[in-house]
This record gives sequence, structure tokens and C-alpha cells, in this order.
Amino acid sequence: MQIARDVATRATCLRRHVGAVIVRDRRILCTGYNGSPPGQKHCTEVGCLIEEGRCIRTLHSEQNALIQAALHGISTEGATIYTTCRPCHVCARMLVGAGIQRVVFAGPMPEGWALDVLSAAGVKLHPMPEFDEPGTEKLRVQ
Repeated sequence: MQIARDVATRATCLRRHVGAVIVRDRRILCTGYNGSPPGQKHCTEVGCLIEEGRCIRTLHSEQNALIQAALHGISTEGATIYTTCRPCHVCARMLVGAGIQRVVFAGPMPEGWALDVLSAAGVKLHPMPEFDEPGTEKLRVQ
């Protein structure tokens, strides 16, 4: 989880920094942070693009991690994703589609459809509230 927090420091959205790390068999497969698609302007350059109170200029960290895996031909089947924020409903669907079996995240449980999608697919959810505040790390996930 600390590596996901370190990856989050690379985020280019001015409103939020989120990081993700996909792991299988104790090996890092890929990482992602919230930022604009390749070749597009970043929030740090032109500001956030806000619709309905959210920045839509950037991809989510989970999406970027999955995209990196796809670009490099890395299967995520059976993997675990560590992310510094619970997945939204779009990311939840992508994680299920990519074969992610476990989601370890900071903060509260996913809500609504995100929780429904992950639960229906049998994805194991591991909230880690001790990672919500910097300086309170106590990694307990096995």
C-alpha cells in the first residue's frame, strides 16, 4: 500500500492524487496514477476540467494501471490491486473485466453499483482505513 501512496505522488490532477499498484504472486505487475491520457494536456498545465463537480480530464489510477498492463501484454488475471481510494463504479467494472480477484484500498467501502459489481464477481475487498491519514501506516494485509 505504501508503494501505491508513492505512485500517487506522480498524479497530475490538481484536485486529487490517487495511486494504484497491481500485484500477483508478490510481484508488481504495473502501476497507475490519476492523470491525463498520453498526448493530452494535464491538469497541472491547463487546470482541471470539471463536470458535475468532478475532474474529467484524467483517467483514474486503476484505469491507468490496467492500460499499462494491456500496453505491455501483462495479464492481470487473478491479481490484487492496491489503491489509495476505493474504486468507483466504472473502475469496478474494469477491474472485474480484467480478472482482478482482490482489491485492497484506503478509505470506506465502495458504494452502490461499484460494490454490487465487485461482490457479484466474487472480488475480495480489503479496506485499510489506517492508510487514510499520512503517518499512520500499519500494513496488516497478508
